[in-house]
Formats: sequence, C-alpha cells, structure tokens
Amino acid sequence: MQSLFQAEAAVTGVLAQVALERSVDVSSTGLTYAVPASLSDLAVGQRVIVPLGRGDKPVTGYVIRLHDAAEQSEQASRKKVTRFKTILSRDAQGLSLPGDLIDLARWIAAYYCCPLGMVLLSMLPAAVKKGTGSVSSVWVSLPEALPQASELSEQSVAGASKSATPRLSPLQKKALELLRESAATGEQWVELKRLSDRAGARSVGPVKQLIARGLLVSQERSGVRATWDEPSPQAADALAAETAANSSNSAVNVSAAEPTPERMELSPSQRLAVEAIGARLGAGFSVNLLHGVTGSGKTEVYLRLIEQLLQREPAAGVIVLVPEIALTPQTVSRFVGRFSGVAVLHSGLTAAQRHEQWRRIRQGRARIVVGARSAIFAPLASLSLIVVDEEHESSYKQDQLPRYHARDVAIKRAQSLGSTVVLGSATPSLESYWNAVHIGASTSTSTANNVTRPMQPRYHLHSLPDRVPGVSLPRVEIVDLSKERSKRAGVHLLSVRLEELLTQTLRDKGQAMLLLNRRGYANYIACPDARCGWMMRCDYCDATMVYHKDGALPTGGLLKCHHCQAQQVLPGKCPSCSRHVTVFGLGTQRVEEEIARKFPRATYSRMDSDTMRSAKDYHTSLQAFGRGEVDLLVGTQMIAKGLDFPNVRLVGVISGDTALHMPDFRAAERTFQLIAQVAGRAGRGDKAGTVVVQTFNPDDPSILLASKHDYESFANREMKLRAEVGLPPATRMARIVCRDTDLVKCVASATELASHLSSANERLGGAVRVRGPMPCPIARVADFHRQQIELIAPDAATLQKLLADLRSAALVRSDAHTAVDVDPVTMI
Repeated sequence: MQSLFQAEAAVTGVLAQVALERSVDVSSTGLTYAVPASLSDLAVGQRVIVPLGRGDKPVTGYVIRLHDAAEQSEQASRKKVTRFKTILSRDAQGLSLPGDLIDLARWIAAYYCCPLGMVLLSMLPAAVKKGTGSVSSVWVSLPEALPQASELSEQSVAGASKSATPRLSPLQKKALELLRESAATGEQWVELKRLSDRAGARSVGPVKQLIARGLLVSQERSGVRATWDEPSPQAADALAAETAANSSNSAVNVSAAEPTPERMELSPSQRLAVEAIGARLGAGFSVNLLHGVTGSGKTEVYLRLIEQLLQREPAAGVIVLVPEIALTPQTVSRFVGRFSGVAVLHSGLTAAQRHEQWRRIRQGRARIVVGARSAIFAPLASLSLIVVDEEHESSYKQDQLPRYHARDVAIKRAQSLGSTVVLGSATPSLESYWNAVHIGASTSTSTANNVTRPMQPRYHLHSLPDRVPGVSLPRVEIVDLSKERSKRAGVHLLSVRLEELLTQTLRDKGQAMLLLNRRGYANYIACPDARCGWMMRCDYCDATMVYHKDGALPTGGLLKCHHCQAQQVLPGKCPSCSRHVTVFGLGTQRVEEEIARKFPRATYSRMDSDTMRSAKDYHTSLQAFGRGEVDLLVGTQMIAKGLDFPNVRLVGVISGDTALHMPDFRAAERTFQLIAQVAGRAGRGDKAGTVVVQTFNPDDPSILLASKHDYESFANREMKLRAEVGLPPATRMARIVCRDTDLVKCVASATELASHLSSANERLGGAVRVRGPMPCPIARVADFHRQQIELIAPDAATLQKLLADLRSAALVRSDAHTAVDVDPVTMI
C-alpha cells in the first residue's frame, strides 16, 4: 500500500535536502524529505519543521537543496529506501537565510570540521527564532475614494457605509486630516496607536469606529519592538537623513548622508588608498590589506569607500566588523553620522534589540551592518563590501563550535559573491601580512593575449605610514624593572618614571591610560616558606587561583579560577605548615589600589571583564572618559585598540611581559601587537603623547621594535623565524584536543586518534607533520584532562584532504570529547 510520504512526493515530484539544527555530524547533503503540495513554493534557505526518528519528533532545519524525485530514485534504490518522510510545515515565523549564507555554511562545516546543523544554528540568532520582542499592530489608511474631512462634518456621508449615517467627532476629523497629510508625503499607512496619539485621543476607540464605518481601511502587521537606553540606530538614521535633507553639501544624498562638519581632508596616503581600493569596488573579488599606523585615519578610508560604493550602487550592502564591544559606540557613531540604513549586531544587545536589528537587515531596511564576529552572517540581500577592522584580533576566532575565524569567513563570503574585502590594522596578523607580501609557489601565472603575467601576492597591500596631518606618533620610553627595584623599597607597580609623567599629565589637565592585561588583585597565593613550597591551585584545573578583592565580603575577597570560574574563600593559613599565606603578583585591581593611594585627587575608572558586564557599562565608562570626567583609565587589552580620545597624553604599560613567555609560538606577535596598539592611544590630539613600557626584558626584539613603531622589521623577522621551523603563516595548522575526566581514557583516545591520523597521512603521501599526542599547556581544565595532537601541512588543501579522509570514516569529529580547531589562534 502506498504510504502518505510516497503520495505527497508523487504530487509535487520534489524532494528537499534538510540540514537539521542538531549537532549530529551527518553528510553535508542533509536528510531527504518529500515536499508536500501545500509547500510547492518552498525555496532553499527556508526554515522548516520536519519529523525525525521513529517517533517522528518535530525538529527544525533548513532547506539546503531542492531537486526532482527522479534524481533520487537510483540512489534510493541502492540504499533500499522506498519512501521519504514529508516536511510538516514552514517555520511559524517564516524565517529564512539567503542562499549565499547556505553555501557559506557548507564551506564552514567542511573547513572547520563542524556539523552543518551547528553552523546554521549559529547563523540565526536565538532571539530571532524565539521571536523575542515580536508585536502585532494595526495600521490604517484611507480608502481609495473618500471626501474631504470638511465634507465629513456632522452631515451624512453618502455611500460610506451601509449602516446608519455616521457622525464624526472633532477627534475623528482630525485623524482623517492627519492621514491625508501623511498620504501627501508618501506615507500611506500609519500605525493605529500613533495616529490616535497624534489626533489627541485618549484611546484608539474613536479611530476604530472609523474603521468599522468604512471610512478607514486597516491591516495587521507583525514587527519587533525593542527598548534602547540611547537612540536606536534607526532613530539615528532618521536624524542623519534629516540632516542631509537640510544640507546643500550632502555628499551622496539621503542614502549616504554626511554632515559637513565631520568631513576631514584626506592625507596623500589616504587618498592613494581610497583611489586604489575604490577602483576595485564592483570589479570582482579582491582582498586589500590596509596597514596604517595608529591614528592614520583608516576609518576615514572605510567611510570614503562606502560613499563611492553607494554612489555607484545605491542598493549595495556593506558589513563592517569590529573586534570588541567597546569599539562599537565610537564606530557606530561615525557610520551613523555619515549614512542612513545602519544596523548594529553584537553580543551587548538585548534579545529584542538583536531581533529588531536582524529584521531590519533581512527586510532591506538596513544596508550597512556594524558589529562584532557574528555580524559576518548578516542576511544582506546584496553584499558588495566587507571591512574587517583590527583584523589581527584573536576575538574574531570563536572558541566553541563552530570554531570559525570571522576574518577568513568574510574573505570566503566575499569570494563567493565577487565582493571586495578590506582588512585594516596597525599591526596586521602575520597570516594577512604574509599573503600581502609573499609570492608563493602556489600562486599560478595567467596568460592573456600571449602575455605572461608575473605572480603576485594574494592580497593587495596599502600603507598609511603617517598619522593624519597635525598629529605625530608618541614617544616611547622603556623602563627596566630589574633596575627599578634598586631605586626604592617595597612593592610598586608604577615605576618612578611613570609616576613622574603621570603627575605632570594630571597637572596639565591631560588624561592617561594604564594597561595591564591581567585582571584581579594578585595571581599567586602561596606559603612564605620556600621549603614548604605550597601554592594555591584550582581543584579542577592545573592553574593557580587569582585573588579578587571585594570589600563587601567578610573575607575581603575571593579566589577565582579564570579557566573554570570556580570560587573559594582565601585560606588564612598554609594547609601544609600552618603559616599565614602570602598574596603576591599583580592585576588591574592592584593597579587601581596604587593609583588611589598615590594620586588621591585623580578620578579613575577600571575597565576589565569584572567591571564591564554589559554594553551599557562600556558605553557609560567610555562616554565619561570622553567627556573628561575621568582622568585615568585602567584596564586590560580592551582599552588597547581602536579607541580615539584626543586628550590622552600618556599611556603606561604596567608589564610588557605578560604574554611574552606564554607557551605559544604567537607570544612575540601578541606582545608586539598589544604594546603597539595601546601606545597608539596616546597623542591623538594637538598635544604630543608619551608611552612608558615597563618590562623585565628591555632588550627583547618584540618590545624594542614596538617602541619604535617598526612593524615591518618585526614582521619580516618573525616570518623568517617561523618559516625556518615550519610554523604558520609559512604552513597551515590544525589542533585536535581530546578531553576526558579519566586521564587513562584521555591518553588512550588521543593515542588511537594519532595512530589513525598517521596512517591516513601515509596513505595520502605523508605531507603532513603529525605531532603528539602530548599534554596541553594547561593539562586539566574543569576536571577534564586534555591531550593535544598538532597537524602541520604545507598548505590548506593538503590539511583539508587529511581531515576530510578521517571525517568521512567517522574517525575525526567535533563533539564533547574532541575539539578540532583548524587555524588555531592560541595553543593554550
């Protein structure tokens, strides 16, 4: 007997491949379902509900392919499949993703060894799926034929209704007149509540009576309503558009409105960069690396490129990625000041705000998207330009499934769409710089008209070697902390020289920033007796606990593990010898305490993940600093990049060594980037800036070259060292971490996996170096033992071939016990 599934498939003759929003690592083709007659207009990218398993449990998924049932018949017969289950319905909200995002999801799933469903799950925000902030409202409009409001006095209205002759109140007449005025300006429909308020009515009742009498027509619309502490991007859009409409000097028109006071004169190097990159807009796929020193005006280059693009293609879409939520307010304000149709996407938004912004993008009401990592998945219908600001930042890499790098995903998305990518940084990642200066053997020559073109780097390099006119790079001083100890007794986190400059800066009404990339108060709690050797370690991790002061607690603070978030009370005595424990080390809290003691009249603020718990906290702190209400900003790396405050005259790096000796081959690169970036916060106004770098390693090349603002020398030196030992960017890497609460099982599974990898590598020619298994630098986190295997290949294709071979045999997968990290940015 023919089943219901067969009957439905026979009616439409169409089958759908559906990727389920599940972590099951099935084929990239998804599961096959029949398309019922009721969904004959089903399209790729739509979210649907399908039955799964023997119990036909309804689950959600995405249509990733539609094809004729006849194409499936031969394959189905080979697999002995005689029928297909039928799609139950579309998603209740009618959600869908653009086709290019479906293709991008397939690439991410394959490249980063992640289930396709998990990739799609991350592309659509949870707030959108849940419909957070969704509201239904009634909108009203005038019928096609309606007499003037003056004719609808208290006389009869012929033919207006089959009911008795209506009489209109002054409020009703006012509402009709307001609708006529709106219609004259092109606004045919007005929300019922807004119209009632504008007419002066206390309720919507009088306007509803007009609907009942046939004097108005109505329709129900669904939307999203979100509350903003500050003006929402769409409110700012309206202001920008109004400003442009009232200005005869607007540069592009309402779609790219630019208030004249914010326009700046381009420097020669900025002009060259705008002209060179602008020539490639709309000319196919290209990647452009914009290397500009801090304060050289990279953001202005982005703005001018968007202006050019919108002049040529008014409907073009743009994505601008920023690495930190702290950067978003300043960046958004600059883009909203120039353009209308700007949307914001980052983790600091409430669920309703995120839903509202996503809807604006999907409906085409916002064409410029500014946001953090996940904004690369913005559902723009037409995407022509992607800007990745501070492209070197490790925060662009997600540390959980799917472990994608937003910069690389941006390049892949642009490649599939034939769009332009601009990567901007004062300290580019060595991967990007390598692609911009290295001519690899894999780069093929091309011939046209019998002319052979020389091989070129993959990326186009553009340089901004100087700050904008009138602003110079800060002077950098290095303080040797080893010599500093002999100058005075006691513990001092601020050197004598830094204290002198800070005193002078505050006296001259300037502002200062102090960086220490370590939060808390002290990172060592130990027995003072060296013979005892006891040190406070986390019970669940192979790491020391960090002391965080908290005056509200009876103990004065807590011990916290920064890896598993475990907490406990500070022990008063050593458990081994009963001596009173010693708290030593450094953190932002300790710097803050020293500032309060040595500079009691200064106003200061601390910015780290302990104090900045929401987007509002970031905005409030930065606004206060920008207004000059705060003299001194103390913080971790979140204050080191992108911030632009003209009155910052002094920057102090409390310890330039925090990342230098980490067990990671990128330690020197990170040290250079952090020092160079935070140094760039100084001297951005008309006053010269000074930077003090305190270190126990004053002769280290990364610190010396950062103090000279010499990125090229550092990059060339570091790339040469990496190439000699076969490390990225000269090669490509993947890191596989096996985890288990049982150490024996963890080692056994890692050993077995390494054996499979080695065997597969031999079958494929042995081009990949397989290192391990070996304990991770932090061998236990949250009670899970960790063993790692490193794969190093000459190129991405070779690495992907090995991973795909084992993945197809179900020997490598990303799950609760195995983490596959392709192109890792940290080895900890």
